[in-house]
Amino acid sequence: MKKANKIRTGTIRRILTLLRPDWFLLFLALLLGALSSLLLLLIPLFTGDAIDAIVGKGNVDWQVVKQNAIRIGICVLVTALSQWAMNALNNRLVFGIVYRLRLQAFETLQSLPVSYHDSHATGETVSRMMTDADQFGEGLLMAFQQFFTGIITIIGTLIIMLTIRPSIAAVVILMTPLSLIAAALIASRTFALFKRQSEVRAEQTAMIDEYVGNHKVVVAFGQEEEAQKSFDEINTRLGKCSLRAVFFSSTTNPTTRFVNNLVYAGVALTGALLCIPTGGVATFTVGKLTAFLSYANQYTKPFNEISGVLAEMQNSLACASRVFELLDEAPVSPDPPGAKSPEQIRGQITFSDVSFSYTPGQKLIENLNLQVLPGQKIAIVGPTGCGKTTLINLLMRFYDVNAGSIALDGTDIRDLKRSGLRAGFGMVLQETWLRRATVRENICMGKPDATEEEVVAAAKAVHADSFIRQLPNGYETVLGEDGGSLSLGQKQLLCIARVMLAPPPMLILDEATSSIDTRMELKIQSAFAKLMEGRTSFVVAHRLSTIESADVILVMKDGNIIEQGNHETLLRSGGFYTHLYNSQFETAQAEV
Repeated sequence: MKKANKIRTGTIRRILTLLRPDWFLLFLALLLGALSSLLLLLIPLFTGDAIDAIVGKGNVDWQVVKQNAIRIGICVLVTALSQWAMNALNNRLVFGIVYRLRLQAFETLQSLPVSYHDSHATGETVSRMMTDADQFGEGLLMAFQQFFTGIITIIGTLIIMLTIRPSIAAVVILMTPLSLIAAALIASRTFALFKRQSEVRAEQTAMIDEYVGNHKVVVAFGQEEEAQKSFDEINTRLGKCSLRAVFFSSTTNPTTRFVNNLVYAGVALTGALLCIPTGGVATFTVGKLTAFLSYANQYTKPFNEISGVLAEMQNSLACASRVFELLDEAPVSPDPPGAKSPEQIRGQITFSDVSFSYTPGQKLIENLNLQVLPGQKIAIVGPTGCGKTTLINLLMRFYDVNAGSIALDGTDIRDLKRSGLRAGFGMVLQETWLRRATVRENICMGKPDATEEEVVAAAKAVHADSFIRQLPNGYETVLGEDGGSLSLGQKQLLCIARVMLAPPPMLILDEATSSIDTRMELKIQSAFAKLMEGRTSFVVAHRLSTIESADVILVMKDGNIIEQGNHETLLRSGGFYTHLYNSQFETAQAEV
């Protein structure tokens, strides 16, 4: 409970910080809220005066009634206009805050290290940015619309009741703490429950994102029932969390309403007794009693509203705390002072006593040494999990080495700007990524100002031009999410064309042709061979027949380079590479 209270307090402080840029809008909204609340407080006074002007047989003062009716009408009209303006300002204020919060969250995502994305489900992150931000905005809007005006109404009615009849007002004051204590106790309990609800909802979003994104695999392996069971389990937990959170929060309003009804009854009884004439003279008029009852109702009504706001705010604060948790994630370490982008890349790469592991205590790469000369084509092979892709991750500084160093043209890559280092590499990965845009825009991602001729030439170089022209609008066809209905091979061809369009000084091909048929692969290999001329290239491959022409083949096992040399040299040595190479043909013969 103490931890939840600490989180809640810190979240409130940060929300107040978010309000600083819009302090004038907030001030104006509060001013309008105060105006509307004060005008509403005048209406019972005018109503009471009008009632006193018509009490008694043949004792009706129509002039007083008319004046008070006009005053009431003016109050109602001005109140309506001020409330409309206040709600418009509150909407602009709240949605501006949510906009900036989402903007900060997305900027934070861009600055987070790759390790964060590797260790957090995509759906969970999306849930924080979308659902939690929306829930926060809704709670904040409710607070602005009801909380502040409710406070003003409570203070105003209390002052007026004390002015009219202090003895009756004392009844109200003495019973008020009961309502406040009940609301506070319930609110402190619901924050932790709503936070747990948000966490389980994020888990469900991540699960849905995972299964929807891989629906074909689920269907292909007949895992529909298992998927349904997994969803039902999470959905059941979410239902229980939501039920508990909503149940506790929903008890706030009935509890405070019960206390407020007691207040109203106490005021009515006390006031009615005072209206009874004593010695032929009543010390309290019917009109004043009517006004007092109206004020008692106005006084207690905000407690009901505020209790509902407090319950909703627990959900809002819980959601806001999850968004702030994302904002507080440690960003990738900044480039060192004086870091520069490499001006002219020759492509000499040196690994010196490099050690790295994703998990402390679980060894992967240890004391790795490697010298790559400019223009060399380096192939990296080995069994799954041996560290091939890890080597690429270190080279691109997706992760930094735990020990040792990696140098580009004699400069430690940690002394270079990440943006400059990565701009020197062109990457084609096994996992394709195409955004929702035209075919042309996807190819031009690395060179937005490319001409029509350059785009077509890049597509022809990878033999993608023919299938592109068969699309409904050719190069102007808008692709759906992640390539839409294109085959894996076609998506990969577009990704390769992207690199062909703006060839950088160095290349990284990680299973770049894994989704392409053998006949097409041979054609693309010739295009790659031309592209790699004079460029330092790293090729990760499982099909060893595709890297026979490499200058140097690195054979990795358990995070270490156990063999290196060209294809012929490694085959003659009869080592692990020979075993890997021959096993391909043994597998093929066994399948035949």
